Amino acid sequence: MSKIYFQGTFGAYSHLAALEIEPKAEIIPCKTFDECFLQASSEKDSKIVIPESNRITGNIGIEYLIFKYRLNIYEEHFLKVEHNLLGQPDSNLSDIKDVYSHAQGLYQCSKFIKKNNLTEHIRADTAGSAEAISKNKIKSEAAIASSLSASIYKLKILAPNIENESGNATRFLVMGKEVLQPEFENKKYITSFLFKLKSKPAALYQSLGGFAINGVNLTKLQSYPEQNSFKSYFFLCDLDGHIEDPKVQKSLEELGLHCQDFHVLGVFEADKFREK
Repeated sequence: MSKIYFQGTFGAYSHLAALEIEPKAEIIPCKTFDECFLQASSEKDSKIVIPESNRITGNIGIEYLIFKYRLNIYEEHFLKVEHNLLGQPDSNLSDIKDVYSHAQGLYQCSKFIKKNNLTEHIRADTAGSAEAISKNKIKSEAAIASSLSASIYKLKILAPNIENESGNATRFLVMGKEVLQPEFENKKYITSFLFKLKSKPAALYQSLGGFAINGVNLTKLQSYPEQNSFKSYFFLCDLDGHIEDPKVQKSLEELGLHCQDFHVLGVFEADKFREK
């Protein structure tokens, strides 16, 4: 049985994503993202499911770990985020005064919280908040978390789908140590890579010329400072296409001339969610 590690507590959105991706796998929680990457780096056959960005709140902040560990990306998976207000089995919405969740969960449900005049309490994660509520058994306390958390911790859904925007989704990456990539066929692919440029004027401008000349579309280009540095930056990039496509190869060869560090993170099929 394959292993999938995720950050958080059972019932977290990462747990939900792992169940959607590989329901028969052994799914194991980790306290931190760093621990997830460490496990996958030391275990050849294991994978991690990591949230990379959210449609509303942007990047999750795991880029430095992608740069550090350089695990292979096998696939992307978009999970529709549906937040629920969870309380004790005998409580109702009118009983609730305090609400607990991850900062992003609270932010993404701010309109509901304000409308119901609830006092916010930031915690490390959504599912952990649900677990704490179930143990405390205080009728006036509730958590914002997934319906899976309600099921695991035997809580009542006092209000479903309370997020500000119904189209909210989180993009997850499935990663591991082994290098695998799909055959080049007539499908939509993403090639993901990181690079660090040589220190010279207009380096970024010159390095991107190959993509324009060869008609390759960049869907993501973001810069991040290397850890403990504000002088040295690396870039994370996604492009439309397979690395074996000649125009993609030519673009990356051109880019390589301007780099002091270049690493392909993965080639994978584009999630059909992108077409919605």
